[in-house]
Amino acid sequence: MTRRLISSGSRFEEEIGYSRAVVDGDMIYVSGTTGYNYATMTIVDDVAGQAAQTFDNIAAALAQADATLDDVVRVMFIVPNRADWEPCWPVIKRYLGQARPASTLIHAGLQTDAMKIEIEVTAKRRKGD
Repeated sequence: MTRRLISSGSRFEEEIGYSRAVVDGDMIYVSGTTGYNYATMTIVDDVAGQAAQTFDNIAAALAQADATLDDVVRVMFIVPNRADWEPCWPVIKRYLGQARPASTLIHAGLQTDAMKIEIEVTAKRRKGD
């Protein structure tokens, strides 16, 4: 089995020493991802907007691994402010409603105050794909 590293192009991956995702066999491990738009390096203030951008970022990493959000089997959400969790539910349903992965929520601080949600996923490519 081959191990393959996937990058978002962020300079932090090289500086800190991590990958956006790691593919190991049929498993894909996507690092904690936030709502930064990597093309503009901006982040919206709205938590639901950040959640949507985060899923778009994750979907891009999964696509590089020949997978989709429907292949997600596990997800962890990190939200600093409890009040920001419920507004994310419709966004989560839109992006993960088909996969319905096992899920964990943690309340904790993030790298910057601008970040309102961080999402980490594990996916498994389906046999025959």
